[in-house]
Amino acid sequence: MPEPIPGRCGLLEVPESRTHRGGRTIKLTVAIIPAASAKPAQDPVVFMEGGPGGDAIGAIPFLIASGVNRERELIVMTQRGGLHSQPNLACPEIDRFNARAVGLPYDAPSTGRLLVRAAKECRDRLTADGIRLSDYNTTENAADFADLRKALRIKKWNVYGYSYGTDLALTHLRRHPEGVRTVTIDSVVPPQIVSLPWAWDSAQEGINKIFAACEAQPRCKSRYPDLSRTLTVQVRRLEANPLTVTAQPPGGGSPVKVVLDGGTLVNLLVTNGGALPAVEVPAALDELARGNPERFARAQAAGATPAIGEFAHGLTHSVACAEWAPGFTKADILEAGRRAFPGWPDTVLAHAPQLPFEYDLCRVWNVPDRTAIQRVTTFSKVPTLIISGTFDAKTGASWGPYTGRTLPRSTAVLIPGIGHFVVPQSPCAQSVLASFLARPTAPDTGCVAGLAPQPFLITPDPERT
Repeated sequence: MPEPIPGRCGLLEVPESRTHRGGRTIKLTVAIIPAASAKPAQDPVVFMEGGPGGDAIGAIPFLIASGVNRERELIVMTQRGGLHSQPNLACPEIDRFNARAVGLPYDAPSTGRLLVRAAKECRDRLTADGIRLSDYNTTENAADFADLRKALRIKKWNVYGYSYGTDLALTHLRRHPEGVRTVTIDSVVPPQIVSLPWAWDSAQEGINKIFAACEAQPRCKSRYPDLSRTLTVQVRRLEANPLTVTAQPPGGGSPVKVVLDGGTLVNLLVTNGGALPAVEVPAALDELARGNPERFARAQAAGATPAIGEFAHGLTHSVACAEWAPGFTKADILEAGRRAFPGWPDTVLAHAPQLPFEYDLCRVWNVPDRTAIQRVTTFSKVPTLIISGTFDAKTGASWGPYTGRTLPRSTAVLIPGIGHFVVPQSPCAQSVLASFLARPTAPDTGCVAGLAPQPFLITPDPERT
């Protein structure tokens, strides 16, 4: 059983819609974790989860282990629609599709039809319960946090968001600046730029940074030359002739059938993490090129056992379809993919990484365009810490400094060799964050200069053994 989390919990009740008065209210779980210090600072840290649709309460152990509550109380609230909120916009229908999809071609039209059908079933069920999906958006989400600060009678707090939580944090800062002492954004999603085509820019940057880091390590460069070409060859080969293999999930359990095609390969690289750490990517690509797909197959098999009902796909698509998809087309995604990875098959490039068939899904999800309200740049003089990992292929590292251009009191740090959600993975980032919270205008970033990516895994060369 997991360790119990210290602290106290409660519920915040807010309107489902602040524009349609007289509607129903929703309830959001709030956890308040005490500071580890005997004499804590009076301005707490409030955390904004990623996703959209991630489990904020589930992030608490990572935040505590990262020392976020060392000198300050830590406040974590479920976002509207998330796990532990009422209602919960979970979509078991999509979870079950995802479990099945590990054994399907990633970008086949038949796979897309199954995804859209699962999304429609979820949408129909949620709306039949009276849920207004159009109200589950970043604007209302940000207002929920403003209401939380007032309810807790907090004069000043420090906002920390990661991934989609950075989009939310910047929106909160723009629309509700009162009471915000500092903002920390980790793995940045700029609200003014995020879109489905944007995902290809981040994928290109993160993957190329991994390859460049291998090139900078003599043993890796010698053992795995020209990784970019290797990847292109394998994407094209698998897209033309997908592999169907049996693999055991990394967490154990019965072996499952998985399909590896070009789209699957790319998506696994974009979501690099526990199932396929970045340090193994060069070895995995080399093995794949030599006929051994085991590392990629096991990483794909990890998706066969999703936690049913824990991720709020309803919030994901309510945000993505209202705020990220409008204003662009399928042709724009394809064009962005061709710019990022020339020579790859159009069938792969036609889908935004992590959100395949999203335009088809958005047609059935049917929420209104909110880009005029949400796709807006945040200008603020509130001290801001911007943290990015160079290996992040979900939210490319360069978007951190880009966002800082309109935040004149910001400090941007790039942590080499780290992917998505930097602070829990990097003791240096944890140190910088602690320093920033203590001295927002003069954080100590000295540890960054001595950092380098970890050595990559080097496997024996079969041609020399």
